[in-house]
Amino acid sequence: MESKEGVKFTFEDLKVYQKTLVFIDNVYIQTKQFPKSEQYQLTGQFQRAAVSIALNIAEGQGDSNPQFKRFLQIAKDSVNECVVCSTVAFRQGYINKEIDTMIRNQLMEISKMLNGLMNYLKK
Repeated sequence: MESKEGVKFTFEDLKVYQKTLVFIDNVYIQTKQFPKSEQYQLTGQFQRAAVSIALNIAEGQGDSNPQFKRFLQIAKDSVNECVVCSTVAFRQGYINKEIDTMIRNQLMEISKMLNGLMNYLKK
């Protein structure tokens, strides 16, 4: 499918994928503020987990419904991983409560959207 910007893939139209890209941007903004000592630990883990959500949506889309559901479950697992990363970042003082709450709200919305898509695929 062609768009004004060029070639576009089907999964890019999924709202949950688009929301995840916004979340990834937010994670990268926040983790830039983390201490350098966390670069290969919490920073990297948080970024990988966030990106993993989008990667699994993209990888599973276009496959059979059962396979796509499996990838969406992996994406949900990455959402949970991001919750832990945010909690650790908050507890270590790398982010404040307002940022932690914003991250959690984004993750809750993504999780609900993933659940909705999984339920749709059951039909």
